[in-house]
Amino acid sequence: MSCVHVCGEEERELGRREAAGSCQYCGGGKVEAVDVKIKCRICFLPLGFVVKRRYICTDCGKHLTLCS
Repeated sequence: MSCVHVCGEEERELGRREAAGSCQYCGGGKVEAVDVKIKCRICFLPLGFVVKRRYICTDCGKHLTLCS
């Protein structure tokens, strides 16, 4: 007998807006703040969702992190 766990995440973009600053990798790219809704599922049953804000460079497409 085998046991298979089917897990998955579904991401949906909620909105974009321009953020302050420039890209730390390419140096000149503008930064966008993207709000993403992430739904978690196990065996096709929804567990819940999380809304996260991600920062992306418009020129090189890298995901940026905030340094405090």
